[in-house]
Amino acid sequence: MISFLLWPFVVSLILTGIHTYLGIHVIRRGVIFVDLALAQMAALGATLAVLFGHDLHDPAAYWASLGMTFIGAAFFSLSRSRKERVPQEAIIGITYAVSAAAAIIVLDRAPGGAEHIRALLVGDILTVTPAQVMKTALLYSAVGLFHWILRQPFLLVSFHPEEAIHKGYRLRLWDFLFYMTFGIVVTSSVSLAGVLLVFAYLIVPAVISILFAETIAQRLWIGWGLGIAASLLGIAASVTFDLPTGASIVCAFGLLLALSVGTRGAYGRFLNEDDR
Repeated sequence: MISFLLWPFVVSLILTGIHTYLGIHVIRRGVIFVDLALAQMAALGATLAVLFGHDLHDPAAYWASLGMTFIGAAFFSLSRSRKERVPQEAIIGITYAVSAAAAIIVLDRAPGGAEHIRALLVGDILTVTPAQVMKTALLYSAVGLFHWILRQPFLLVSFHPEEAIHKGYRLRLWDFLFYMTFGIVVTSSVSLAGVLLVFAYLIVPAVISILFAETIAQRLWIGWGLGIAASLLGIAASVTFDLPTGASIVCAFGLLLALSVGTRGAYGRFLNEDDR
């Protein structure tokens, strides 16, 4: 049993590592649903490949997904402006809805469409192979190294965009680089874990870490710890009660978020009472 669960757990650690970092950027930028939108565009690319006779896990499906996420990255970087008449989150939400509808239409014309939709939503993390895990680890390490080398401009553009403009940074270029690398990660993650689980790994650890910490380093350590805890809890519940693994991990994230919000609220009231 331990050997059966080893690789799913290892891939959950890899997902936690890169998604927590990217999630902190996404929340600070105020584009919470960009992950869902890019993930859905990746899913649309995969469904187009299925329509032309390829399997969801074929290289053709991967490259089609990656191409769609690059289109999304360019679109989102161009849609950001300093004087927004329409919030960028609205553009992102519309992109998600249209991509989801288009994927449903495409899969309606493909054999086994309902099963493909389920696979794209919740994935099947239990079936990952050692080769997939190693490939994902190398890819995410390269993306992580790229962000570490360019961490100062990336952090400045995400956390202090006005200062970045004052220093002469081209926001659209840095936005495109961010969304492009983000799209590479999302494309690979969706093929392993599905849209919902990827969203949970991106947003929930980052949200909880922001509740309890101020610095980037503190938030990363808290987010990584929560991601590991949710993965262990979800996988254990899946094995014990014979539940879908991806959905179980998403619910575990939801439980930890509820506990964290409750703890933060009680701690806040304790501090307020202590100040009286």
